[in-house]
Amino acid sequence: MARLKVGVLISGRGSNLQSLLDACADPAFPAEIALVISNIADAYGLERAKQAGVETCVISHKDFPSRAEFDQAIDARLRQAGIETVCLAGFMRLLTAEFVAGWKGRMLNIHPSLLPNFKGMHTHAQALAAGVKLHGCTVHHVTAELDAGPIVAQAAVPVLEGDDEEALAARVLRAEHQLYPLALGLLAGGKAAQDPLAVIFSPPPLSPPPEAR
Repeated sequence: MARLKVGVLISGRGSNLQSLLDACADPAFPAEIALVISNIADAYGLERAKQAGVETCVISHKDFPSRAEFDQAIDARLRQAGIETVCLAGFMRLLTAEFVAGWKGRMLNIHPSLLPNFKGMHTHAQALAAGVKLHGCTVHHVTAELDAGPIVAQAAVPVLEGDDEEALAARVLRAEHQLYPLALGLLAGGKAAQDPLAVIFSPPPLSPPPEAR
């Protein structure tokens, strides 16, 4: 069976991109990354893609007079490459409603909170200020409303006593790296349609506790 052709949009270091590249390196995984687009020319994620043998492209938002024209250029490049599904992985640009509508049900984003809690930016600070005991990340379909699309999968991590933003962010990022490939696999396997489907799990710790060693 043909693997789903995926395009990934990035703006930075691409650690979530790397988790997707690693998953797609397995021929049994139902998706393959065929194109990585960055709006930032020196984004390290481009180097990750090149090392994996994936085609890359830079489309700078600064080269276009409007968001609409920038999005149209990205859309054209994705379609030229035969992309079937788009993954946002640290893409730091708001997409127009027209672009989102064109990829309805075929575009995923990963957000560092357990949506619908803590939308937008500074999610770890929001979580600490709210005093929650569980935080985490969410992969969801992208809609015109920010961080509001149907949920595909979520991963929960504990908020520990003494956590600061940096410690909590690192714990959530480890969960993101496990969750995004899982969610893409669900979508590629036809198990994450536009109707909400939530798979919630808690990632294992990086290493066993001392008493278990």
